[in-house]
Amino acid sequence: MERRPESGECLLAGIPGKPVESDSDDNSGNAGSAKERAVSSPQRDLGNAQLNPSREEPRKKLCGYLNKLGVKGPIKAWKSRWFFYDENKCHLLYCRTAQDVNPLGSIDLSSAGFDCKVDADEGVFEIRTPSRVFILKAFSKQAMMYWLQQLQMKRWAFCNTQTGLPVDSVTAAALPANESLLNETIHTEGEGFLPPVKTPTDVVGLKAASLPAPQLSDALQNISLKHPWTEIQNTIYNICGTRQHPGNGRSISGVEGFPAHPGTPVEEQEVEGEAECPVREQAREDTRAGPRSHWPRKAKWLTSGFPAFPEGLARERSSPDKVAVLQQQVLMLTEEIKSQKELVKLLHKALEAAQQEKRASSMYLTAAEDRDRLELVRHKVRQIVELSSRVEALETDKQELEQSVALRDRRVEELQEHVQLLMDKNQAKQQVILKLTEQIAQDLSEPVQEADAVAADTLYKQQEEIEHLKDDLDAYRTQNQFLNSEIHQVTKLWRSVAEKEKVLLMKCARLQARSCQVESKYLMMLRRLQEASPDLARGEAELVKSLIQEALQWDAKEEAVEALQLNPVREYDDYGFMTIPKYEAEDWKLLAKIQALEIKSNNLLSHTAVEKPLGERWAGMAELSPSAELKGLIRCGIPVEHRQRVWKWIVTRRLSHHHTANHYESLLRQCERTEHPASRQIELDLPRTLTNNRHFTSPTSQLVPKLRRVLLAFSWQNPAIGYCQGLNRLAAIALLVLEEEESAFWCLVHIVENLMPADYYSNTLIASQVDQRVFKDFLSEKLPRLTAHFEQHRIDVSLITFNWFLVAFVDSLVSDILLRVWDAFLYEGTKVIFRYALAIFKYNEEEILQIHDSLEVYQYLRFFTHMIGDGRKLMSIAFNDMNPFPMKVLQNRRATHREELEAELSELERIKAQYVKEQAEQVAWHLDGAVSEEEEEM
Repeated sequence: MERRPESGECLLAGIPGKPVESDSDDNSGNAGSAKERAVSSPQRDLGNAQLNPSREEPRKKLCGYLNKLGVKGPIKAWKSRWFFYDENKCHLLYCRTAQDVNPLGSIDLSSAGFDCKVDADEGVFEIRTPSRVFILKAFSKQAMMYWLQQLQMKRWAFCNTQTGLPVDSVTAAALPANESLLNETIHTEGEGFLPPVKTPTDVVGLKAASLPAPQLSDALQNISLKHPWTEIQNTIYNICGTRQHPGNGRSISGVEGFPAHPGTPVEEQEVEGEAECPVREQAREDTRAGPRSHWPRKAKWLTSGFPAFPEGLARERSSPDKVAVLQQQVLMLTEEIKSQKELVKLLHKALEAAQQEKRASSMYLTAAEDRDRLELVRHKVRQIVELSSRVEALETDKQELEQSVALRDRRVEELQEHVQLLMDKNQAKQQVILKLTEQIAQDLSEPVQEADAVAADTLYKQQEEIEHLKDDLDAYRTQNQFLNSEIHQVTKLWRSVAEKEKVLLMKCARLQARSCQVESKYLMMLRRLQEASPDLARGEAELVKSLIQEALQWDAKEEAVEALQLNPVREYDDYGFMTIPKYEAEDWKLLAKIQALEIKSNNLLSHTAVEKPLGERWAGMAELSPSAELKGLIRCGIPVEHRQRVWKWIVTRRLSHHHTANHYESLLRQCERTEHPASRQIELDLPRTLTNNRHFTSPTSQLVPKLRRVLLAFSWQNPAIGYCQGLNRLAAIALLVLEEEESAFWCLVHIVENLMPADYYSNTLIASQVDQRVFKDFLSEKLPRLTAHFEQHRIDVSLITFNWFLVAFVDSLVSDILLRVWDAFLYEGTKVIFRYALAIFKYNEEEILQIHDSLEVYQYLRFFTHMIGDGRKLMSIAFNDMNPFPMKVLQNRRATHREELEAELSELERIKAQYVKEQAEQVAWHLDGAVSEEEEEM
């Protein structure tokens, strides 16, 4: 059976400042069953030596006499108190003497801070708790630093042994795998601010309990007037215990008996106190019924040391010499390798020359005719002539170099003569300076002797002041070391609390998301019951109606008071869009409520798991360049803080050849000079732009005049289109994100002239009609069941999807999903619109298939895009489930359907012209008949 650490135990004897670490049992989850582990040696950085667990030394108890300042009683003075530490509660208890059975009070150290001031008296330090400040005084500076250091370690050990929080599997994935390893890492980092203080055994520990309590000048001064009943109990118990069992008194601090001989070793007394610690709780129970018997003392002689440490230190001292020798050998071998490489190069050159000579000789010997040999000899002669000419050229270069060297030698001689002249001048000046210095010293010798007597007193005072300053410096250095240690430990505790708070917040977010999902399902069930109300009994229909009324009247402010709002749904998002639409019909109000709950649930679930990692990846991309990684990030959605930068980069990269200086300003000046024919239609469409956005619903908004200027400038930029209804919504989205007029103007140009096909916004809208036919083809391929359902009920989806393609889903999707669609649309083109249009139908396929009435299908298709709240799911369907989606197939189908549509339009134009001609002939015939009748009458 493992022994639990007792109250007051936290240190290994002989190693102050190193708390015993404990590792929590992962199977049981109970911090109370923590096992004691061996503590690393304080010389870990020197030898990396670890203690053997079998050599663990007995641990010391933190107890001793301190003076406590009474600040609330009538007598405000120092009072001697016996302090001892309770490890189970992390409390510092105090009583009047070591033999008292009831404490006078306690100090909670778990949330306390420690401080010592330089200007205070020697040994004075403070313990600051949230409720009050305790001022204590040790008998010496060493004892004060020992108490402060031990209290810091007790607080740290207690905070690290607290029971861990339950964490579910999803939350645990976001935290370190081993919390104990994290605690150990935090504990070991930053150590060494304050060196361990040697234990003052004469005033701290069990030996101090055997000494008489310090007596103050006034006997009444040491009595606690706040706790008279406790003082009486302790006094009676001490008198009775002394009479019955002389020398064997019991106390709440675990001090039961003391050796009669003063020569008993201190270690034996400490071990004796440790052996008696397990019976402390029984002693407390006995004190309530009065003294009954005394406990026998159980002492063990435990001695351990570090025999291997001096040998390790010796080895550490010899290691630098070995390293130096090895480094010398490495240098020598490196030089030898270099010389060997040079020799190998020379041998390679000699070998190549010999091989060439051998080849020439073999060619000469193997020649079949004298003509060939003669040709070889002539070749050799030519080579000899060439080498002779090269030798002559080298000789010429050598002579030129010798001449230049001779010139430089003469120049060096001249410079040396000049340097010698300057040195002679310098020496002469130094001699003059020495003579003048001697003369000045002689002149000042007499006044200096007179001033020596006066300076002696000043020097003595300065030395005294320097000594005082040195003492102050030492005090401030000690205070600085302690405060650094205190700040470091408090920071580590704060980090630990922050990790636990993070766990709680993540768990709370998951629970709140589940609550929203349950509530959304409940409201959806009420809506279905409402739809089936004609088939219900009257009482049941009234009950459903009352439940719906109660759900709609539920106040969100009450939820904010009762529950923690981790990611509340705001009325407007970052771009000014309403997050919850306002509907007048009761049925649609219920749908808006369901939509708000789904949005809140998705935000809570995706913020920590998805949005935060994506934000970190975007923050790491300083420069943007086309790549597969950037494409994947854009498809997942650009964070709000990076969207403006990315959109500007996309537009600038695609329109770099169009950008000219002051082009937008020149278009605005042209708008001022000449009124465009489309200006009237633009003015009519401005109030109807983005009615669910607060930046465009207010007539005083600054974006409305900006939108007017952008649309007028574009009408002059592209006279073939001028203005088409729908361009106002495209420009409005660009203004909301890019904010600048000119950037929004170029974004609109990029969409109309680069992304969309030609004639998409022309008078005939022929390209838009072509895309609707192409979309129907893709819909029949990707979603055949849904297509058959539409054909069965004669549903023309182009009546719904035409506006999706014309304005890129503006006013059709919620703002968060809309902007993610636009992120990919600006980067990849119109293929994204096809993907998302198919994904929207796939997202709601099952619900549409359950509707078997044409009118109800059209009603559902009118608003079903606003009910999509899970943007991640929609994105996954668009870019994963809709694959493959090659751009080449899209272009081919556009070309095919365009030819068919143009042929149909030509046929319509022919029929129209024929009809007009026939109508004109009929009018002419009627006119001729009327004239003939008039003539007959005449």
